[in-house]
Amino acid sequence: MSSLREECGVFGIFGHNNAANLTYLGLYALQHRGQESAGIAISDGTDLSVLKDLGMVNQIFDAETLYSMKGDRSIGHVRYSTTGSNTVANAQPLVVSYSKGKLALSHNGNLVNADELRRRLESSGSTFQTTTDSEVIANLIARLGRNSIREALVECVKSLKGAYSIVILTENELIGLRDPHGIRPLCLGSLDGSYVLASETCALDTIGATFIRDVRPGEIVSISKKGLESVLTPPGKRASCIFEFIYFARPDSRIDGKNVHMVRSEFGRQLSKEHGVKADIVIPIPDSGISAAIGYYLESGIEYGEGFMKNRYVGRTFIQPRQKDRDFGISLKLNPLREVIEGKSVVCIDDSIVRGTTMKKIVSKLKKAGAREVHVRITSPPYKYACFYGIDTPNSKKLIARI
Repeated sequence: MSSLREECGVFGIFGHNNAANLTYLGLYALQHRGQESAGIAISDGTDLSVLKDLGMVNQIFDAETLYSMKGDRSIGHVRYSTTGSNTVANAQPLVVSYSKGKLALSHNGNLVNADELRRRLESSGSTFQTTTDSEVIANLIARLGRNSIREALVECVKSLKGAYSIVILTENELIGLRDPHGIRPLCLGSLDGSYVLASETCALDTIGATFIRDVRPGEIVSISKKGLESVLTPPGKRASCIFEFIYFARPDSRIDGKNVHMVRSEFGRQLSKEHGVKADIVIPIPDSGISAAIGYYLESGIEYGEGFMKNRYVGRTFIQPRQKDRDFGISLKLNPLREVIEGKSVVCIDDSIVRGTTMKKIVSKLKKAGAREVHVRITSPPYKYACFYGIDTPNSKKLIARI
């Protein structure tokens, strides 16, 4: 079992003369999925190059840098990591050489059999430069890619166990792959005759692309000068990650045919039906609690208000790897509006409780700001078990619902 737990964003475009800039904008739209490193790989049909670094998208790329990246096909990646793995070497896209040239790979998800595959590859001569399971996938593809990358991927799917939405770039081809269970999202769009792949539809909207459809579980889509081709490997039992709807995805995205905001709003409505309470005001924990709080207010009829002001320059606290970083981020991130909540009975809506550290501080802040009562309502069920498919909860003992 791999020690890494990642939630990332991937993007790719083929056949557009503004590929680097569009990939930059796509990654900017996906920044919420990873804030520790970012990268872009680009090809002009003859060569493939990559630029990646630690930091936010706009910290790594500027206009001059993007102008220098020549090519009409590109992929990108935004990433967050766990303790000990936030290095430039682990940033993506990863670039490896294989029998027919180079390939770049961006991966969202986590393999549960990465260590086993790594040992197998090392015993047959492969060497590794990073600690990521994404490099395991890249090496496996390179080893099997004697005839074509697509054929290699069909064979890879038989060995890979876990969650993966992948975009791959060679000198001549852009490929997208989604695991047979459809755990992580991946969608297909078009722009000016070019094809686009992205983790979320919000990235398509940002660049003005038209949504075509979601990539199906187990599907390999290949984009080249010949157009779009698809190979469907045997799908497994459908098992989309509910945390995409609960927390990770942007509210304006559509995943597997469902708008994230509308799903979260329905969560709030159902929460009001099942766990209603008499109170003066409903407030969300911004930003992922807003849609659910709107649903709760619409169902309950209790006044809706903004109880917290969010500092928009502070990143997401749940996906920061170290506890002390999360605690520091919470203190900077939210400031209660005393005039809104003082003397009132407050229903506080949030999407989930994982470790419990965030909610403890939030309730304390509300009490100090004069709230008479604080009724916490959470849209997701108790989070009792560690996830090994891409969420940073490697140990069930850290989950407060298990205590």
